[in-house]
Amino acid sequence: MKILALDTTSEFGSLALAEGDRIVEAAEVYSPDGFGHVIFQEVLSLLGRQGWKLESIDCYAAASGPGSFTGVRVGLTAVKGLAEAQGKRVVAVSNLLALAYAGEGDWRATLIDARRGEIYGAVYDASLRPVVDEMVVSLPRFLEALGEREVTFVATDFIPFQAGLRGTRFEGSRVVTVRRALAGPIAGLAARAFAEGRALLPEQVEANYVRRSDAELKWKGE
Repeated sequence: MKILALDTTSEFGSLALAEGDRIVEAAEVYSPDGFGHVIFQEVLSLLGRQGWKLESIDCYAAASGPGSFTGVRVGLTAVKGLAEAQGKRVVAVSNLLALAYAGEGDWRATLIDARRGEIYGAVYDASLRPVVDEMVVSLPRFLEALGEREVTFVATDFIPFQAGLRGTRFEGSRVVTVRRALAGPIAGLAARAFAEGRALLPEQVEANYVRRSDAELKWKGE
């Protein structure tokens, strides 16, 4: 089973090719101006380096968020379009779950900077089952939601969160920093989902924003 996975949810994007849960190649792509104008060329370059053809891909996967609203849409639109053209299935993977997959620990508290003084966070056990559902809150509120659990914090960059742990019982907690290139973990999770029959038709795939966009909030008058 061959998988193509994308993550375009931040300016530090990535792509990966996998056979089953084995990563064949993962590539980082830095694009501060977005990925809409570069993603398909990057896909073709990656496939060309491995001698793969689009028609050989069995499953497409993409990060579904949380992250940049535009970035989420670009990645999902790309894999949905490719899958529809090839008659294949799609797996959308939460970035927070991808962090847990790449991390370690019995209780993995995954964190992404949501800006506006908030974080995206969730907790998964070692089997990657959700223990604390995904949320967007202030870091102190997230720490409250952890209760008495002894967690391992997982992030691609933990520096923005360090000050928030000072003076709390989590100040000495273990921290695991994983690579920004999440396309590899996304491909691994997609392989599981595909094998378990959880891959979707392209039209069934939705984004996982966690927090609605400013445009949506303004439209609803919230």
